[in-house]
Amino acid sequence: MFYAHSRKDQPKENWQLLKDHLENTANISSELASKFGARDLGFLVGLLHDIGKYTKEFQSRLQGSKISVDHSTAALKELFNNYPNIKPIAKMLGFIVSGHHSGLPNGGSINLEGSLNYRINKDYLLDYSAYKKEINIPQLSEVKLPINYKEAPYFSVYFFIKMLFSCLVDADFLDTESFMEKDKSLSRKNSTSLEDLHTKLDAYLKKLLSEQKDTEINRYRKLILDTCKNKALKQPGFFTLTVPTGGGKTLSSMAFAMEHAIKNRLDRIIYVIPYTSIIEQNADKYREIFGPENVLEHHCNFTIGEENEEFSDAAEKLKLAAENWDIPIIVTTNVQFFESIFSNKSSKSRRLHNLCRSVIILDEAQMIPVKFLKLSLMALYELVRNYNSTVVFCTATQPSIKESDLLPTDIDIQEIIDDPELLYEKFKRTRIIDLGEIDDITLVNRLKEYSQVLCIVNRKEHAKRLYEHIQGEEKDYVFHLSTYMYPAHRRTVIKEIKERLKKGEKCIVISTQLIEAGVDIDFPVVYRALAGIDSIAQAAGRCNREGERGLSDVYVFKPMEKHGTPPKELLLNVSMSESVFRNIKNPMSLEGIKTYFTLLYDVKNIDHKNLLKVIKEYSSKLDYPFSDIAKEYKLIEDNTITIIIPRDETCKMYLSLLKSSYPNRDIIRKLQPYMVNVYEYDLKKLLESGGVKYIAELKNYVLTDINHFYDEKLGIVIDTEEKLRKSFLNV
Repeated sequence: MFYAHSRKDQPKENWQLLKDHLENTANISSELASKFGARDLGFLVGLLHDIGKYTKEFQSRLQGSKISVDHSTAALKELFNNYPNIKPIAKMLGFIVSGHHSGLPNGGSINLEGSLNYRINKDYLLDYSAYKKEINIPQLSEVKLPINYKEAPYFSVYFFIKMLFSCLVDADFLDTESFMEKDKSLSRKNSTSLEDLHTKLDAYLKKLLSEQKDTEINRYRKLILDTCKNKALKQPGFFTLTVPTGGGKTLSSMAFAMEHAIKNRLDRIIYVIPYTSIIEQNADKYREIFGPENVLEHHCNFTIGEENEEFSDAAEKLKLAAENWDIPIIVTTNVQFFESIFSNKSSKSRRLHNLCRSVIILDEAQMIPVKFLKLSLMALYELVRNYNSTVVFCTATQPSIKESDLLPTDIDIQEIIDDPELLYEKFKRTRIIDLGEIDDITLVNRLKEYSQVLCIVNRKEHAKRLYEHIQGEEKDYVFHLSTYMYPAHRRTVIKEIKERLKKGEKCIVISTQLIEAGVDIDFPVVYRALAGIDSIAQAAGRCNREGERGLSDVYVFKPMEKHGTPPKELLLNVSMSESVFRNIKNPMSLEGIKTYFTLLYDVKNIDHKNLLKVIKEYSSKLDYPFSDIAKEYKLIEDNTITIIIPRDETCKMYLSLLKSSYPNRDIIRKLQPYMVNVYEYDLKKLLESGGVKYIAELKNYVLTDINHFYDEKLGIVIDTEEKLRKSFLNV
């Protein structure tokens, strides 16, 4: 008898037979792959993936032997042995079976250990021939890939391999779980249909509309909602939803997605958002509408579990759904979404096949990182072209993807809104005033004249200096916001700001751009340091949100001091904005936004490290560098270090748990609201001054002197001498 999995301290009759595991995995994989017409290939990779376990050595491992066994190369060898007449197909499937544990490999050189070509040419393997007594490998004489690859065959084949890999690794996980943890496997079942959720959404919207005041703005919000529902009846494809700030796109886009998914028999809705601050706001709204058990909020700062009491009954289902996104509604980040697509690891790749037959809403679509724009758009193109999904670019500042010819020509992009220009005119609540260059002293004097004003700048240092000067002698109405403050601290400050605004009390806020999205806040006047047009539009969205003040002023200024200049990664965006301000009368109009993005995409590198070019170059011999692409495709550069700030009692409790035997991963996630990221040179200063220590048992840096190195107004203090200086004029 040959076994796939053992059970600790259990007799062999309670182990899983290898034949059963292969057949089960094949059946699950084929069912998953049937969504895109690859049922037979899904079955084949599932059947073959573990035949290398038919060796005496692997069976000895199950009984406690420490011998190392390569069990995945055998399936690769059998593909070439059984299908000599279709070697390209054998090689494609070879990537999948050989990488089902360690991840999709590079094609690589025959001399590079670990590469696919090295393993294809590997001479010696353990004897696994016993599989022939239990497994019959299907005969294939000809295989036609179930995809249209006329426009970009090199990328279509690359993506197909990844999609089929996703089916195999998810099937492998699911069958193993079903055997090893049957109760956990049964917990995965979610019987809620999109039709059920549509009923909930419809009831919520009817109640909302019945309670709204009959104002012109609300009538146009209803027009947007009705238009979204009507356009949802179209076939799957690419859409844009161009709605000005305040137009209600959070609910309208969901209404489109729900109607569209049901009409076209799609499986789920995936809402992709750039900022965790927006996610928290949107996910809360969707949980209110659909119930917590039907909405997966998936990002690095969110923990499903204990402290979220409303999730207690659904917590286990949601944790399981986070593994492969098998749930009706997912709210996630750009990072989770796109890095899951380009990852070569089996754990992240499990989700990919569930992007098939989905409605994917890209909220704040202009925030897809420009350096990976070309590669990201090609992935979205594949999902629409070959996997029956719909993609909606949803934003007030629509990037010029169509005008810049960034997608293959066989795909059209349809605008959902009939007359975006009219909406922008009706929702106009601010006027943009260009102040030109301005020094800090002049800026501070202007800000002090207002009872309530928000000033947004591009650098933390600039925000800090402005705040320190205005704050002066402990004024309680001046606030500072930046990522030097840990997220839970920022939320507390934002809550206080909102309360002061609501009561009409004096309130001056100096912030970095973190306040521009996902923070539902309303000032009568906003100042914004010159940035990209999209950032200026976001800043304007924090001003006169309901339009009750007529037209309010948003002042754009160019800082004169060095500490106010934009960081290098924003210099090109600022330059393009300056061009728009010079040449277009209303820079925040649809024409201005379109011009800005067209200029930006024309001059900025939108294929970082030529990854798309690399995929194309290696495609001729099917030597795709899956591992290399995964390493290079990082939306957030990993050049900062996390420091835990134990200022809050909750944080201290989690730290004590982390020192015990409590699962580290869960606690680390719960500690994320109490973390600050700093650059290496800042960490070095903190280490030298004794403010931070690396705690080995925590595997993290911890701020050890809160009194000296964390300011209740400014956050983490890198230079403690600077804390003593009360005015930036003396710096």
